[in-house]
Amino acid sequence: MTLFIIFIVFVLLATVIVQISRINEMAKSIRGEEQAFVRSNQRQGRYLLVFMIVFLIGTIVSAFYYKNYMLGYGPHTAASEHGPMLDRIFNITLLVTGIVFVITHIALFYFSYKYSYRVGGKASFMPHDNKLEIIWTAIPAFAMFALVINGLIAWNKVMADVDPNEEYMEIEATGLQFSWILRYPGADGKLGTRDFRQITSTNPLGQDWNDVKNLDDFHPTDLVLPKGKKVRVRITARDVLHDFYLPHFRVKMDAVPGLPTYFVFTPNMTTEEYREQLSEYPEYQVPADPADPNGPQKWEVFEYELACAELCGYGHYSMRKLVRIVEQAEYDAWVRQQQSYYLSTIRGKDDDPHREQLFEFEIDERRAEFENAFNTMLAAPDSIEKIVPLNYVFFETGSATLSGHSSHELDNIVAAMQSNPEVSIEIGGHTDNTGDPENNMTLSQQRAEVVEEYLISAGIDAERMSAVGFGQEVPVDTNDTESGRANNRRTELRIITE
Repeated sequence: MTLFIIFIVFVLLATVIVQISRINEMAKSIRGEEQAFVRSNQRQGRYLLVFMIVFLIGTIVSAFYYKNYMLGYGPHTAASEHGPMLDRIFNITLLVTGIVFVITHIALFYFSYKYSYRVGGKASFMPHDNKLEIIWTAIPAFAMFALVINGLIAWNKVMADVDPNEEYMEIEATGLQFSWILRYPGADGKLGTRDFRQITSTNPLGQDWNDVKNLDDFHPTDLVLPKGKKVRVRITARDVLHDFYLPHFRVKMDAVPGLPTYFVFTPNMTTEEYREQLSEYPEYQVPADPADPNGPQKWEVFEYELACAELCGYGHYSMRKLVRIVEQAEYDAWVRQQQSYYLSTIRGKDDDPHREQLFEFEIDERRAEFENAFNTMLAAPDSIEKIVPLNYVFFETGSATLSGHSSHELDNIVAAMQSNPEVSIEIGGHTDNTGDPENNMTLSQQRAEVVEEYLISAGIDAERMSAVGFGQEVPVDTNDTESGRANNRRTELRIITE
């Protein structure tokens, strides 16, 4: 119905215009063609002058009114060290082009008025004027020269790469339809190598897991950076052209498939500091959600953002990521909470080339885990059953033969027994409920004795240990799930203090 009404309105409007044209034609024939033409031109000239005034005033007033929402004006000063230099270039360009804009529009509309049609008027014949041509060539050339030189100076400073001897951090941003994958180096401070031929559903960047630098790299959800630290961003794309855009930091660089680019910048204002800056402006002292007048204000919910500034497809709008700038201490704490992508997603899977290898840091983590559990049970009241599960002692399926990297866990037991000579232990073996109960009891006893024999061979007195098989009769977990059955196929220590 609404579309039908709009259609009728347009039809009526067209009819009115046609009728007015016919009336004008009739008036011309009555008053005389030339006089009507003169009056029409004079009227159009005056209308153009009025339009010029309204247009220029509207342009200037609206620009001033909305300046606090524009980057570089009001509260939106640059939040990076190089940003003010770019803002200065833009301001100079705006000043020069703004003056030209006003002058040319005044000339355009004024000349339309001044030289409107007059009876008997005749155009001046001026085929050539050296002075005029020099003026309108030299002035724009000088202005362009000044703008280009300033731009080149800024470009060379802004686009300079890092000095290998200076302190900086390097991260990576990969654009794809329709998201960003961020990659940070781990404790080694180095990003590992990539190979596009190794891209899979579990390895979206094609990281080469044979390169040890990749093993501690992590993929965070948000872009988090420390204030005052120079950052070098590797920028690439996995499918089509994207654009890495951090508007508040004056960072913008194309992400091109097969052609890595980069941008170096130093953030100098935390998210909280930027919010405080916004809070001083009335337009940000209003509810962020108009439907919730008692909710947080606009400045309180402000966040920096990473966007794609290239029209990369239907889901282009969804390539927004949260950016947080924090103090160095908060950044360090955040990094400690991140887990490497390799350990969280690849470790132990079919595409892990290190499945049979235990890294030094994993050995240390397992040692710390055991020591913590052992000491906790040691300090527990005697009224509590002091049981320490041996989570990393493994056996071949249906066998009492040790497998995997069980020796590291057994060595942890040896060290604990040597450090606590007053402690005796009972080694308990368990199985799940698969198979014959009598065979399971025998198997659990054999597994407990294998652990005991290892400790004896390492120098622990046999009098301080006993081995007991519980079979499937004393499960440590449910047998209704695979993980529960796996827990029931383990050994454990029961600490006995003398």
